[in-house]
Amino acid sequence: MGKLKNILMLVASLALVAFAQSEPKNVEDIAFSHAYLGLEGGEVYPFGDLIDATDNTLYGGLNFRYSYWENVDGVVMFHYTYFQPRPDVVPYDGVHQASGKLGLDWKWPLISPIVVGGGFSCNWTRADLDDDVIKDEIYNMPGGTLGDNETEFGWYVRLNLIAWNFKDYRVGFNLMWEEIWTLPKRSNMLYAGLYVERKLW
Repeated sequence: MGKLKNILMLVASLALVAFAQSEPKNVEDIAFSHAYLGLEGGEVYPFGDLIDATDNTLYGGLNFRYSYWENVDGVVMFHYTYFQPRPDVVPYDGVHQASGKLGLDWKWPLISPIVVGGGFSCNWTRADLDDDVIKDEIYNMPGGTLGDNETEFGWYVRLNLIAWNFKDYRVGFNLMWEEIWTLPKRSNMLYAGLYVERKLW
C-alpha cells in the first residue's frame, strides 16, 4: 500500500509541475506574439504493407510555427514527396504526394531541448503516368486509382530536438510518425529530417 501511495504522489506531483509550466499567464499576450518560418528536408521510411509497395524516399517543405500558449506552439507543415513503387505490375513511374499537417508542439522544460508534438495530416497523392498510359485502362490494376488523385487523412506524433538556437535562428532534428487512415488497412510512415527556421516577429 505504501508503494502505491508513493507512486500516486509522484504522478500527482509531475502532473502539477506540467500544469504549472503549461498554464498560460495571459493568453491574449501570448497567442501569435511570435512566428517562425522554416525549411525542412529528410527521408521517409515506409512501414507495414508499404515496405513492399515503395522504397524509402526524400521529402522537403516549409514549416510555420507560432506561439499559442505559454509553453505550446501551433505548427503548420507543408511537405512534398515523390514515391517510387516497387512492384513491376504498377503501371507508372512514381507517385507525387503533397502533405499538409496541423498540430501543436509542447515545450516541457523538464525534457528540454526536446519538444513533443502531434496533430492531424492530409495527404494528396497522384500517380506520375507516362504519356502513353490511359488512366481508364489501368484503373482496376494495383494502384490504378492514383491516376485520378487521392486524398487521405490521418494523424502524426513527433519529437523535435532543438540542436542550436541563436538570436532569430533555430536548427533542429525532427522525428515524426504518421498514420494515414487508408482502407482496408492503414498506412504508416516514419519521417526523419533536419530543419532551419527563422523568426518572423
